[in-house]
Amino acid sequence: MQSVQLIALGTSARQLGLSDVRSGILKVLPVDVQLSDLHLDIDAALDSSRKQYHSTQILAMILEAANAGTSKLLGVTSYDLFIPVLTFVFGQAQLNNRAGVFSTFRLNNEFYGLRRSDKLLLQRTVKEALHELGHTFGLRHCMDHPCVMNSSTYVEDIDLKPGDFCLPCLRHLQTVL
Repeated sequence: MQSVQLIALGTSARQLGLSDVRSGILKVLPVDVQLSDLHLDIDAALDSSRKQYHSTQILAMILEAANAGTSKLLGVTSYDLFIPVLTFVFGQAQLNNRAGVFSTFRLNNEFYGLRRSDKLLLQRTVKEALHELGHTFGLRHCMDHPCVMNSSTYVEDIDLKPGDFCLPCLRHLQTVL
């Protein structure tokens, strides 16, 4: 069985609700998900002019610091993420490799001036976790089907896609899990 290590970055696991994220992943993927006690300082990835964290640098930090025996590594942070060619990213992962990272920063209703919804935040967070894990298992963005692997430019895109994989993506996952 493949294993996944969930790593809280820059804040405590309790604030990010990693236990609930773990449960959400386990409902969809047959993997062993462990909550990491790894304390990783990601301050070196902060771009102070953008007030955002460079997600590619964080991926490198995760790979350098994590246990070599864990098959997949998924970092979760409440800080805003970016890559240089985009204004922001919800997350980033290595295609068919070990590491992914995503942020809850833009998944909160409060970011958009809306009333807080813990239920919606958890749904969005689990979808982003599954999406980035899908990339680590070799899935690209899914264009033809309602699927958690659809690309998301806006938070509304995340809300519209299901919290599960389409049949072709599931078939791929069955070959690698």
